[in-house]
Order: sequence, then C-alpha cells, then structure tokens
Amino acid sequence: MSGLSSGPPAAAEAPSARIAEAVERAYRPLLKEYDVPGLAVAVTRDGQSAVFTFGLADREGQRPVTQDTLFEIGSVSKTFTATLAAYARALGRLSLEDAPGRFLPSLRGSALDRVSLLELGTYTAGGLPLQFPDDVAEEAAMIAWFRDWQPSAPPGTQRRYSNPSLGLFGAAAAAALGGNFTDLMETRLFPKLGLRNTFIRIPEAEMDRYAWGYGKGDRPIRVNPGVLDAEAYGVKSSAADMIRFVEANLDPGRLEPPLRQAVEGTHVGYFRVGAMVQGLGWEQYPYPVSLERLQAGHAPAMTLEAQPAARLDPPQAPGGPTLFNKTGSTNGFGAYVAFVPDKRIGLVMLANRAVPIPARIAAAHAVLEVLAEAP
Repeated sequence: MSGLSSGPPAAAEAPSARIAEAVERAYRPLLKEYDVPGLAVAVTRDGQSAVFTFGLADREGQRPVTQDTLFEIGSVSKTFTATLAAYARALGRLSLEDAPGRFLPSLRGSALDRVSLLELGTYTAGGLPLQFPDDVAEEAAMIAWFRDWQPSAPPGTQRRYSNPSLGLFGAAAAAALGGNFTDLMETRLFPKLGLRNTFIRIPEAEMDRYAWGYGKGDRPIRVNPGVLDAEAYGVKSSAADMIRFVEANLDPGRLEPPLRQAVEGTHVGYFRVGAMVQGLGWEQYPYPVSLERLQAGHAPAMTLEAQPAARLDPPQAPGGPTLFNKTGSTNGFGAYVAFVPDKRIGLVMLANRAVPIPARIAAAHAVLEVLAEAP
C-alpha cells in the first residue's frame, strides 16, 4: 500500500487498489446523504498507511480537505487524555486506585474523594452526568459543583458516559505530573508520539489548516470553550497524524519505555458493559465483531443512560483478537477511530459534519473487513 497522500493513492498493486475502492465505496455516499462538506479517511495495514480525502474544509473559502487539514476530533480526545494518565502511572506519579483529592486538594472530603481515578477514567464513578450544567462555566463554579455532587449508584457498579468524569481524570493526571494539562499534551505527549499536527490550542500560523465545521442551519461553527474541555473533547488533529497515533497503538514497542507502557495500559479492560469492555479511553470488542453488535455498542442509550458494569478482577489485557474504537463529535465535526492490533489494521475518519454514528461505524466496518482480508 502506498504512503501518505493528499488524495486517493495512485498505487498499481491490487491490494491498494482494492482498499482504495473500498474507501471510495464506503465514504463517498456519506457526502451526499448527510451533506458532509468534507472528510478525510486514513487507513493502515502492516505498517503502511494511506490517506484519502473528499470535499472541502471550508465551503465559503473553497479550501479542499488534505491529509493535513485540522479537524476537531471531539471525544476521541479522551484516548489522548487516557494515554497521559497512563503515562503518569508508568512514571510512578499516580495509581489508578488513588482518589482525586490526592492531587486536587479542593476535592478532599467530598463524595468524589471516595471515588478512584480508575472509576473516573472508566465513567463508573457513580453517576456523573454527560455534561456539566449550563451554569457551570468557570473553574470556581466547577469546583463547587464537584464538591456538592453525590453518587446515584455505588462507584464501580454502573457506567454512565461523562465528560466531567473523564475531564476530572485528566485534570488529576496533569496535577500528578506537576503541570498544566494543555501544556503537557502539547509539549510532552504529542511530540513523544510523533504528532506534529495535533493541538489543543491551534497556533495562529496553522489556522489556515483548521477546517470549519457545519451544524444546524449549515452555519460554519467551531467548538466553544468550556470547563475541562481540553481534557474531554478539545483536541484538533489531521488524518495523517491520527493514523500515526493508531500505528503507535498497533505497535507500541517502538515507543520509549514509559510511553510504551502507557499505550499498552490503555488496552487493558476494566469493566464489561454488555458486549463492550471499557478500558481507559478505548472501548473494546472481541474481533471479528458484527456490524450489528458494534452499532449496538454505540446506541444512544450507551451515551445517555447508565448501564450495569461488571468489574473485571483482575483487569484483563485482550486474550484474543480485539477491536479498539472510539467515536467523537462536536457540534460541527464527527470522528471515528478503530484498530485491531492482531490484524495490524486501523482506520481513522474525520469529517466536518457530525455524521450519524451508525453511518460512521458501517463505513468503517466495511473498510476494515477489506483491510483484514487483503493479502
């Protein structure tokens, strides 16, 4: 398969042509069906990657999508946050059994200080909601809200997907490392992963590469600031960089030892929730996995409602072929990342419209099947 490119690879060998056809067949229809201005799809197989681009990063400016166009990746950001926390653990700066108050003194004595970092990082703290209330818009209000929060279920018994939960997990990890979360991501984690075009704060010189998202009314839109936004959904990246991140997950052995340990740590499963196993950042399924099962694991109820969670004791690294995946959305963008280490395959989709999640998964599932079968 060809290397990174700004459009469909012009490779002559049959496997690359077959993969390019699969990407075209799976993703081209999404542009029309969901009025998607543009998207980028990156794939990797056996250490060889390619990027396929469609449409426009900016309708008004008529800028085409390239492999270096910056998209908001929404909650896929949580996989980076989890990696930073696992890195702090690898360095001996925290234990997943620690309470957040060890690192965030303002939480000491609160109900949240009887929750572990592991439970924050797996959405099993006991009922933290999907979002902060609208009136929690700055740090003092956030701290007061966290201090007043009371669990609706015993910690470790239910999974309720939550930006405040994962956001607090990231804040505690940054405090354990003795730094600012955004600075640690941009000056330590991203560079160590070889990601040169991945940001939380996009530099002014790179703003021309930042796509506009499109939401209701087709107005150009970008993410609004909010408390713990960097930790929960604040990363912007390119398809070329995101497939590098996938490849680091497929082959962490090439990373420096603490980072390798961190990436491997995000592949450990801690809770079983229906057919899905929840790890740090990534959600896991035994592979091969049917499209129906994968879509069921991303049904609205999995995001909007509490689900029974069974703790894996001890925590389990995958015992067989496993698909790792994560969706991400902001008001104007949609992302999906999936990879299977045993097959050495992976895929990234970045779009400047929040394509419905079932459609994202169906397209990715079709391409992953071809990647897995290609000789």
